[in-house]
Amino acid sequence: MSTQDLDPLETQEWLEAFKSVARIEGDDRAKFLLNQLMDMAHKEGMDLPTGVNTAYLNSIAKDKEIATNINLDIEERISAIVRWNAMVMVVKANQLPYDLGGHIASFASSATLYEIGFNHFYRGPDAEQGADLIFFQGHISPGIYARAFLEGRITEAQMLLFRQEAGKDGLSSYPHPWLMPDFWQFPTVSMGLGPIMAIYQARFMKYLHHREIKQTDKRTVWAYLGDGEMDEPESLGAISVAGREKLDNLVFVINCNLQRLDGPVRGNGKIIQELEGMFRGAGWNVLKVIWGGEWDKLLEKDTNGLLRKRMEEVVDGEYQAYKAKDGAYVRKHFFGKYPELLAMVAHLSDDEIYALNRGGHDPIKVYQAYNAAKECSDKPTVILAKTVKGYGMGEAGEGQNTTHSQKKLGLEQVAKFAERFNIPVTETDVKELNFYKPAEDSEEMIYMNAQRQKLGGSLPVRSFELEALKAPELDTFKTLLESSGNREMSTTMVLNRIMALLVRDKQLGSKIVPIIPDEARTFGMEGLFRQLGIYSASGQLYQPEDSDKVMWYKEDKKGQVLQEGINEAGAISGWIAAATSYATHNTTMIPFYIYYSKFGFQRVGDLIWAAGDMQAKGFLIGGTAGRTTLNGEGLQHEDGDSHIVANTIPNCISYDPTYGYELVVIVRSGLHRMYENHENIFYYITTMNELYTHPEMPAEAEEGIIKGIYRLKEVGAGDKEVQLMGCGTILREVEKAAQMLADDWGVKSNVWSVTSFNELTREAQAIDRENRFSATPKVPYITQCLANTKGPVVATTDYMRNYAEQVRKYIPGRYEVLGTDGFGRSDSRAALRDFFEVNANYVTITALKALVDEGEMDASIVAEAVAKYGVDISKPNPMTV
Repeated sequence: MSTQDLDPLETQEWLEAFKSVARIEGDDRAKFLLNQLMDMAHKEGMDLPTGVNTAYLNSIAKDKEIATNINLDIEERISAIVRWNAMVMVVKANQLPYDLGGHIASFASSATLYEIGFNHFYRGPDAEQGADLIFFQGHISPGIYARAFLEGRITEAQMLLFRQEAGKDGLSSYPHPWLMPDFWQFPTVSMGLGPIMAIYQARFMKYLHHREIKQTDKRTVWAYLGDGEMDEPESLGAISVAGREKLDNLVFVINCNLQRLDGPVRGNGKIIQELEGMFRGAGWNVLKVIWGGEWDKLLEKDTNGLLRKRMEEVVDGEYQAYKAKDGAYVRKHFFGKYPELLAMVAHLSDDEIYALNRGGHDPIKVYQAYNAAKECSDKPTVILAKTVKGYGMGEAGEGQNTTHSQKKLGLEQVAKFAERFNIPVTETDVKELNFYKPAEDSEEMIYMNAQRQKLGGSLPVRSFELEALKAPELDTFKTLLESSGNREMSTTMVLNRIMALLVRDKQLGSKIVPIIPDEARTFGMEGLFRQLGIYSASGQLYQPEDSDKVMWYKEDKKGQVLQEGINEAGAISGWIAAATSYATHNTTMIPFYIYYSKFGFQRVGDLIWAAGDMQAKGFLIGGTAGRTTLNGEGLQHEDGDSHIVANTIPNCISYDPTYGYELVVIVRSGLHRMYENHENIFYYITTMNELYTHPEMPAEAEEGIIKGIYRLKEVGAGDKEVQLMGCGTILREVEKAAQMLADDWGVKSNVWSVTSFNELTREAQAIDRENRFSATPKVPYITQCLANTKGPVVATTDYMRNYAEQVRKYIPGRYEVLGTDGFGRSDSRAALRDFFEVNANYVTITALKALVDEGEMDASIVAEAVAKYGVDISKPNPMTV
């Protein structure tokens, strides 16, 4: 397609005609005509232009700007003071003998973006319906601390303890709710997580509103992101969800300072144009804030479009260099390409050319974009604000590739910084790096506090009142504590029955949030579709093909189920939104997210770690768990490690139950601990789709189930004895082995159901620490359980050996461990358990070998057992094949 204009006069006539339609008949008519032209071109078979980009100009033209109530003089002074205190905090922290790090450049580039929000747009906790949710860009935390310091929410002593938290009242390096539970709401510095979490928070706000649980229509989710951060898959992976769901309560503000941590984001292109195309195509309202007000007069003179042409030609790598150099460089390399442009700026000095500002540093331009975003309905908004990384740092790092790592400034550089922003500090303040705080009755403080009071109070803040909820009594689930008789069930089916009872609970029922990533039928949960409905902001605009069935696919604006599609990252983000609702909305919700266990921590582990930081409360259910429980699936589906990864998250409580009553006790205990005792924990529970009968709950088993181990049964008799441990899908193999030991070898077995090796280990390690400093040592629970037993202990799980190996130190006597190390593969359950050497045959042989090693049996017994059970000892080690 040729870009040369062969008939400029005709082009101008077309443009004038279109402009006339827009002015006289309105934007909607103009858009309609554009769409008609595109449709006609398509029907005629024309090759349409690619992309959905607009010119490299501000989306809101100068003549479309509205009047503002910005007091530029005062707000610039406040912004300058915040900049100063943020810089001083980082530089002072790095004058200490230990190198604490920190970042100056990111906030320097985005200060105006935040100050306009604080002064005019962010709704505080005292506003009607409550505060806006703000995902602050992680690296700009010094700027947020600096403003909180001015507001009196953070002391100077705390400012001096930036990044010093071990046993001190310091400030966390980045936004971390776990470390500052009254301040930060969302952890964002693991880049890419903020964008997707913000989208699902906005969606969950709509969910609460549509279900009439909480009015949220006046609240906004603001997400501040970096242009380099948008390379993360999670950053853009869910933007179509926001467009499809019409999340007009969501605003992305992307700080386009054109730099990653080490260099340009798109040195050979334009990141703003690239992002515009992506977001516009996903149905977002896109607002570009590229040029500051200093460019307006030049653009008015650009009657032939040459300046606009030059703006389009220059790539980001060059734009970055313009701010890393000086005005003379910009004159020569930007304006100098065309003599007409040189003439256009002939009246400007080099300093004035350098001062031609970018849109993200112009308060008026930023205000216009924020206001337009708030007025937009039926779609989310992204604001692409062009800035300079390290703005104001001058030779110390402005626009330079190295600026992200700049955390130390010399005396001369500090003085220039103060001069650049007209900060009212003395030479002594500069030399000593003193913080600056105006008097309480100063113009700046009065204005700043008044603006925040008008908007509903200070931010960020994490403030809420926990609801007084009561977990159902265990008798509520009485039928699931009894034997299933001849009826075979999976633990996933038991979970469904538990949830069915919970949604009928008068107090908790409406708070249950079932979350499924397009696997409802795999987990036998399709009954929830008809019973509770699937949440859809649009309701159901079609008649589903299965409408004549009992369990038809019912979408509903008031639906309770969140059906997230094939989207684990989105589903866990939705779970996080529900699991933190008690803090973000002062409304407790109880989410159950069920998924293939292998696609949990493996795929979205970083988001689950963030959930821990945010003190999420709820249930993660790892379905079809274990490495041998899936008939016919394979390497990518079989889970042998999720419990090991779960144990890396300090407030994740994890269990691998076998029987229905165990699952009931664990879920009920979780409800009690999280929602009645208000512990800042969440649960990971594995369930299986394997069908088998379930026994009645043994007497006095509840404590052991919760702590992690209890004696399930005693099998056989005799003077030779072993302790057999198992969990999850392998416990039944252990029970078979106990019977084989009794019937074939006269060995007595105690069978122990270990519902959680992780919880047993944590309890034991906590006791280790106590004993280190105590003269009266305590004994871990698992050690107590085994104290009066005899014989070796054999533990077998459907997970890697490391899972059961954790408790070795606390086992009195010989300890042998079987597990499923190596890659998974597809086959039948029986074949897989033989392959990984965790079936009853291997448990039996391992127990016999342990008795041999203890001198309790003759060595020949092992070979006899191998022959009896047909075990192939020549097969390869499953860990290596």
